[in-house]
Amino acid sequence: MNSRAFFTDRKVVFLLASLCCLLWGSAYPAIKNGYALFHIAPGDIPSQLVFAGYRFLFAGLVLLGVAAAGRKNVFPFDRRTMGQVTLLGLTQTSLQYLFFYLGLAHTTGVKSSIMNATGTFFSVLLAHFIYHNDRLSFNKVLGCLVGFVGVMVVNFGSGLMQFDFTLLGEGSVVMAALVLSAASIYGKKLSQRIDSVVLTGYQLAIGGAALLVIGFAMGGTLGSPTPAALALLGYLVVLSSAAFSLWTTLLKYNRVSMVAVFNFMVPVFGTLLSALFLNESFLEWKNGLALLLVCAGIWLVTRDEAPVARPALKPQ
Repeated sequence: MNSRAFFTDRKVVFLLASLCCLLWGSAYPAIKNGYALFHIAPGDIPSQLVFAGYRFLFAGLVLLGVAAAGRKNVFPFDRRTMGQVTLLGLTQTSLQYLFFYLGLAHTTGVKSSIMNATGTFFSVLLAHFIYHNDRLSFNKVLGCLVGFVGVMVVNFGSGLMQFDFTLLGEGSVVMAALVLSAASIYGKKLSQRIDSVVLTGYQLAIGGAALLVIGFAMGGTLGSPTPAALALLGYLVVLSSAAFSLWTTLLKYNRVSMVAVFNFMVPVFGTLLSALFLNESFLEWKNGLALLLVCAGIWLVTRDEAPVARPALKPQ
């Protein structure tokens, strides 16, 4: 079975996409615990950027090492292609996580995990304007609307008409989701001519290096690492390298909407794992209703998916 046949098999897509979402869901409590282990205060954005920079730089280097060990060409770029890969790294990793870490520091793991699901809707909408075989349908539009209601429900406070939303917190997480959606579609185009592992390795390493430079320039530092802190950072490195490389490969061979819709599973895993490891409350009616609506959005978007076909760009 060749790569295309394997990565377009419905069962394989379901299993690998679910694994990616489980890993990303676990990142919410892991990052929060990482702040504690490295003595990073909630408002210390420079140090959070340093933390993120090390995570993604090492993840990228791990992937490039794996690619080199597998005898893949890790230097396949001309100047133009290297510029495109650099742009991908600065957006998909640096800019996206700049917003993400800022938001996560100003809201709970439960809320940020659900708010981040807006990226699925952005991906479905953007794909409509880029790929002629990934157009919006009634079910996709309805699924987007139902899902948006779901991610907004979680922001209602104890009073039904009290809307708990801040630009630094929830607003930053939504911006991170938008940037990731746009960058992922751009990365899908690059992955048609660059090996997915090599592409992911470079974009993570370049993006991580940029975050390190920004963080150190702003005065960020990390506390003396303990074995537990290093182990947690190692887990985040493995998480990033595995999840991003698998996701890039799935996007390479499948329609955007077919893969992106699985992102709705991230808040499910994120909510459960945040509650387990951060002692955050999730047994509230608003969280239950939000997750129910998000699941309904998944079903609506995927119910009329046609057989997988090779993606094609719309004629210009």
